[in-house]
Amino acid sequence: MADIEFKNNPELENPTLNAPVLTDGPLKEILVEYVGTQKQPEDDNVTVEMIIDVMSTEFPEFLMAVAEENWVRGYQQGIADVDAGMKLIKEGKDEG
Repeated sequence: MADIEFKNNPELENPTLNAPVLTDGPLKEILVEYVGTQKQPEDDNVTVEMIIDVMSTEFPEFLMAVAEENWVRGYQQGIADVDAGMKLIKEGKDEG
């Protein structure tokens, strides 16, 4: 089976991932300093993508918990949207 390649696809790009992180709080300062030390970017800018990369290596259970929660909430929202749509369809048939 061929690997799926998601790079160089403008429709799937997330500009937030490549933007430099502004250190406007103490936690961000700690993360940016730590990730900057680990990644040593040439332009000294630490991005969200770099932070995710380091976190996935050094604290994967944190990212997994966030991803799982996001997936569950998205799934629940999808079901709620289908239920709402079905209700609207039913109401439209009852009126017509």
